[in-house]
Amino acid sequence: MQHRRLGQTGPSVSALGLGCMGMSGMYGPADRAESIATIHAALDAGITLLDTGDFYGMGHNEMLIGEALEGRNRDQAVISVKFGAMREPSGAWLGYDARPQAVQSFLAYTLQRLRVDHIDIYRPARLDPNVPIEDTIGAIADMVKAGYVRQIGLSEVGADTIRRAAAVHPICDLQIEYSLISRGIEDAILPACRELGIGITAYGVLSRGLISGHWRKDQAGAGDFRAHSPRFQDGNVDRNLALVDALKSVAERKGVSVAQIAIAWVAAQGDDIVPLVGARRRDRLQEALGSLDVRLTRDDLAAIEQAVPKGAAAGDRYAAPQMAMLDSEQG
Repeated sequence: MQHRRLGQTGPSVSALGLGCMGMSGMYGPADRAESIATIHAALDAGITLLDTGDFYGMGHNEMLIGEALEGRNRDQAVISVKFGAMREPSGAWLGYDARPQAVQSFLAYTLQRLRVDHIDIYRPARLDPNVPIEDTIGAIADMVKAGYVRQIGLSEVGADTIRRAAAVHPICDLQIEYSLISRGIEDAILPACRELGIGITAYGVLSRGLISGHWRKDQAGAGDFRAHSPRFQDGNVDRNLALVDALKSVAERKGVSVAQIAIAWVAAQGDDIVPLVGARRRDRLQEALGSLDVRLTRDDLAAIEQAVPKGAAAGDRYAAPQMAMLDSEQG
């Protein structure tokens, strides 16, 4: 397994991370046994970075990971946890809470559900508009001093917020969407992170399956939030799938799958970037692992750029209410 360091202050992790959100219902029903088997297969393959959120399945995802790690060496996994998103019993979203008191409370429950004594990377899922980022980071820093957290990360925040957070405590990485069809970070956010020595953990590298080469228009069913995602809507999805077809031609010439070339493209954008793949099954995990063997030449990168030009995607990456909550989209 190849490894990359998360920023100047963060841990060395596998060059590919496993995002576990989809194992807790966000993309429709998931098989518990297959999910645990997939986590085990990832660890056995040398993947060390496991990413979750305390609101994925209202704690289900953390308990699933805790079960999967039972009996294994705790140091085998670098666990990254997002917190702050609040949900109703129905599953509806209630906004964000990143007050210092909330930080400690969220963390206490996370430690119990994961069955661990510390979290490797702890991060607010979004910027709480009612709480200065300095207060939130300061509260997590107190948990670092107490030994409950090893490193502090950020998620979906803009360059100004990144700078303000880094002035309070070293930040190891920013988790943010980055893919061939989501390249907004290249303008200001990525340069700011590189200036400050902050790594990137890139989620959505296959745009929730849209550019995986496996997506079909009839797939989004009950409980799958892609049914409401702008890029999957009529009028947009056909234009986006045409980009996938163009990318498929490049992948076929390279002798790899569409998913593999899309993941490899993200990884090729810098040694400070670690792609997160949301595999829920072992076969999808194996395909993603194959991306580590893909070496993209200058000609390959040019062909990929021609097939999927920057800004070519139709539709925003989230629905309008969610886009409005993203500090990373505020310029």
